Amino acid sequence: MVDSRSADTEAAATRRWAWPPRGAQRSGGIERHSLGVTHRCGLGRPARALPLGIDLFQALQPLDAPRCVAGDLGGAGARLGGSRKDQSLGMLYRRHLRGGEKGGFAVGKTKRGKGTKLMVIADASGLPLAVHATSASPHEVTLVEATLAQSVTLGRPQRLIGDRAYDSDPLDQRLAAQGIALIAPHRTNRSKPKTQDDRVLRRYQRRWKIERLFAWLNKYKRVMVRWDRLIEHFLAFVHLACAMILMRRYL
Repeated sequence: MVDSRSADTEAAATRRWAWPPRGAQRSGGIERHSLGVTHRCGLGRPARALPLGIDLFQALQPLDAPRCVAGDLGGAGARLGGSRKDQSLGMLYRRHLRGGEKGGFAVGKTKRGKGTKLMVIADASGLPLAVHATSASPHEVTLVEATLAQSVTLGRPQRLIGDRAYDSDPLDQRLAAQGIALIAPHRTNRSKPKTQDDRVLRRYQRRWKIERLFAWLNKYKRVMVRWDRLIEHFLAFVHLACAMILMRRYL
């Protein structure tokens, strides 16, 4: 025997969960298309394909036409479905767009690359008195007079203390003609006779004060790394850092 009530209940449940045929309309008059069992929802109308008629890689060609990077990128974009080797140029970096090598004014070559040299003169307390920025290629011996010309004090100092890089007899003679005594230890490979007195070299122990001044300057990120193309802009930030160091000392 079959219970008619249970059969009617199963039939009603079947009609409740059954999906309408494709293209059928419900009582609300809205046409819905099923997306599958996993979604359990419908759309008001089927989605249309977006027309992508703009060639993005073709628009990048004028940016770096001499190096033909944009053309390679366009070929890589057309081969997105290829192997991994074909997709190596799929990403666009900033260095691909520049026409030449990056650089700036007063930038010279060194053993570690390119950079700018900062010459500073400090007093007995380690406070800045003169600042000079130039290319990193010239030797420090040739930049002493230019740094003295940037001094903010009246007159000339009586003594200058430097490291072994300033061991130069011609520099000693030029500074002595201006009334300045240069105190610098001799190099280990010096072939000429010794000219520095050991009693005078005792003042070299105070050179840690200029190293401390450079440590103060390196606390300012705009001075520690040069980001400016013009040397005048970089030197202006160095002067601003020196002014802040002086204000913290006297204010």
